[in-house]
Amino acid sequence: MDLYFSPLACSMATRVALYEAGQPANFLEVDPKTKQVRTDGSDFNSINPLGLVPTLRTDDGVVLTENAAILQYVADQFPRAGLGTTSNAERSRLHQWLCFIGTELHKGLFLPLLDKKAPPEAKAYALEKYTSRLDYLENHLKGRDYLLDHFSVADAYLVTVINWTMATPPIELAKWPALKAYYERLRTRPSVAKAIAEEFELYKAELARHKAAA
Repeated sequence: MDLYFSPLACSMATRVALYEAGQPANFLEVDPKTKQVRTDGSDFNSINPLGLVPTLRTDDGVVLTENAAILQYVADQFPRAGLGTTSNAERSRLHQWLCFIGTELHKGLFLPLLDKKAPPEAKAYALEKYTSRLDYLENHLKGRDYLLDHFSVADAYLVTVINWTMATPPIELAKWPALKAYYERLRTRPSVAKAIAEEFELYKAELARHKAAA
């Protein structure tokens, strides 16, 4: 199984899920600027024409894209890890959370804030329109440890996205104490802590390469 990723990007959610499941994989780093695969210099666009991570190549050679699809695949492929659900109703609830995180938080709120080319008006609009989604999460997480009744691939995705608040000063987690407690708790989970530590080092190396090439 090959996971194409970029350090600290949304692809980290799949790394967390694989670590949680105890499953080996080939982690192939993609430079977000050049779209080259770091291990061999190949063109990532030949794997995924959209040039987006995560991209997963299964052991059967099937190429999957999109966080929700890949995370659900990992949950289904390794059921003993308990990263998915056992009932149809809960599966739909899991899918609901994956879609919410992907559209409302990842693309709606954080993408404009992290995009250096986004105009100030776009960033202001994202904050105005989507910050209420953090209020929604705050209310849901009060008295809960996870999004569902157990750690799932949705939590792997959410902790990955909330980790981006380190680079988005307008969003101060202290304003959402339940969400902040959730994030701080999950950061200490072995699979999450390992993924963040490893990808942070790779991210620093990526920044150094880009600076040297500028």
